[in-house]
Amino acid sequence: MIIDNIVITGRIYKEIQTIFEGKKLEKNFRFLHEDDVTVDDLHWADAFASFKPSPVFELTNIKWVHSFGAGVDSFLHQRDWNNNVLLTRTICSFGQKIGEYCLSYILKDLQFHHEFESLQNQKEWRQIAPKPLHEQTVIIYGTGMIGQEVAKLFDTLGMTVYGVSLSGKQKEFFKKVYPIASDVTPLKKANFVINTLPLTDFTNKIFNEKIFNALAAAIFINVGRGATVDENSLLKALDQRNLKHAILDVFSHEPLHKTNPLWNRKDVTITPHISAITSPEEAVQCFIDTLTTIENNNPLKNLVDSKKGF
Repeated sequence: MIIDNIVITGRIYKEIQTIFEGKKLEKNFRFLHEDDVTVDDLHWADAFASFKPSPVFELTNIKWVHSFGAGVDSFLHQRDWNNNVLLTRTICSFGQKIGEYCLSYILKDLQFHHEFESLQNQKEWRQIAPKPLHEQTVIIYGTGMIGQEVAKLFDTLGMTVYGVSLSGKQKEFFKKVYPIASDVTPLKKANFVINTLPLTDFTNKIFNEKIFNALAAAIFINVGRGATVDENSLLKALDQRNLKHAILDVFSHEPLHKTNPLWNRKDVTITPHISAITSPEEAVQCFIDTLTTIENNNPLKNLVDSKKGF
């Protein structure tokens, strides 16, 4: 497949343009703000690269769509996809970044950062023994490249790591991987539950009362997709103390609306979708690597199965 005409848009398109200008690729580029992409641009393009579809997005003559993020649900969820069009995603240091993000909040809990800050404000000297990592059990939903990288980090630190995936296929760094449809009994032993799942029709609101009711004062970290969580069930689990705390980096609607009750809860930590930000350099390098692979007709390691949604 030969790609000549490429539309690039998204929040960092100007930074990406600067990097591409130094690469001097023999391709025709249009670097555009999302709102400036027209139907004519899409008819002209062989390839479209962005974090999400532009407002007037349609496949028309496009042969290849590339996501600058790890997720592709904005391109696929509740949208008909032409299976003749290649869909790829960015693969870079997302797993490492997400692992560090999760670890920071796990250590904050185990090392009693909040409690010691409160004691300092009260000028009170009181010892609380930190909890060791090797005594903790974490369950990671999603055992793909990101989930495995997170599991590797925690396994190296001595934590007991279980995985949950669609297939239940056993993978390295997990003590055991359970299929999503299995009994939720293993959740009762979890100190931490981490969601790295993509959004598909199957995973939509998969974190509901069934899962949350099986937990016993666990901490839930969502770095997957916001719509995989039933927000009402999450709030109920916090009220009932099935969840001790929720660390949420992703939401069904972003930015999170100011009237959302999550903002006002002390048992919820909100971050603005920053657990694994794509740098312009990573975006360009993955795009060029993928372009080269496509034009050489070689197998793509970041090819998305449009039917599965990941």
